[in-house]
Amino acid sequence: MVGPSLSDDEAKLASLRLKIGFVLLVGFSGGFVGLAAGATLPQVALAFVGASVLGVALLVFLSYWGREFVNVNQRR
Repeated sequence: MVGPSLSDDEAKLASLRLKIGFVLLVGFSGGFVGLAAGATLPQVALAFVGASVLGVALLVFLSYWGREFVNVNQRR
């Protein structure tokens, strides 16, 4: 039988990088939308920060929902 390709530490690091990347993707998306709308530099920065906060909130929600989904569908 084949074992896992990543150790526990490597899996945690990969998960952390994925979460950081997700938050940055949402943040940069908000910043670029502000830039495309013709916002000033402080407004673009505010859009980036606001979207990043929204990305963290979305990540927390998806993490909570994912844990519930796995617990409900887990075979016992």
